[in-house]
Amino acid sequence: MGKAHYESDPVFRKVFDEANEILGFSLSEIMFEGPDESLRQTENTQPAIFLHSIALFKTLDLQADAVAGHSLGEFSALAAAGVLSFEDALRVVRKRGQLMQQAGTDNPGTMAAVIGMADEKVAEICKEASKGADDIVVPANYNCPGQLVISGHETAIDRALVLLKEQGCKIAKKLPVSGAFHSPLMQSAYDGLKAELDQVSFHTPSCPVYANYTARPTTSADEIKENLLSQLLNPVKWTQTLLQMKEDGLEAFTEVGPGNVLQGLVKRTLKGTAISGHQ
Repeated sequence: MGKAHYESDPVFRKVFDEANEILGFSLSEIMFEGPDESLRQTENTQPAIFLHSIALFKTLDLQADAVAGHSLGEFSALAAAGVLSFEDALRVVRKRGQLMQQAGTDNPGTMAAVIGMADEKVAEICKEASKGADDIVVPANYNCPGQLVISGHETAIDRALVLLKEQGCKIAKKLPVSGAFHSPLMQSAYDGLKAELDQVSFHTPSCPVYANYTARPTTSADEIKENLLSQLLNPVKWTQTLLQMKEDGLEAFTEVGPGNVLQGLVKRTLKGTAISGHQ
């Protein structure tokens, strides 16, 4: 993960070396050498994806008219837009990963992918499958039309999966995750992240930032901070964000990071847009 860029690009390498120094351990070694089990731990996965994305962004000559990031990617978007310094963002992302991993242990839950059913119908089924505050399932990621992820207590997820299949859903299956992310089960992570963000300076962005929480653009540093926190307990409105960006006149999208998933989501959500990527 990132090894080829590290070996060939001095700018990329400098950012990685700086990150290892900031964190006090070699994240790059975990990324390049593994073991996979270590890289898949949320506390390492999150800073690894963030680091790859920002290091790559710094090697490119990109001037964005607006930025957005999916879940963790919102931190990359904020760093790219100058809202957070690289050092602050990296430290916060590492802490966010630790907090979410711990919340998954303290308040166990899971997530499931749902494909081939209208978003509104999935939301209705989640309500039907929930039985009070101690047994809930909610929409967590609106990825593209007809592709959602739901999140919550495993018992509620199980009930939702039965209802989804009974009502004709094409694919509904659990995901191998360590917690019920983007749901009320992340409350302890929210509390810890709030304390962490209170120690960090938020700056006015160089361009509008579209928030996962609202699917709307903002240039308010205070609002960006609140949106970043709210994102932990609420769904990532990626479908709605893309539709809003298109409505606001944005027609060319570039994904920067270790993969091309977002390019596919843009393609399935919007028509007539230019899509490119840097991995």
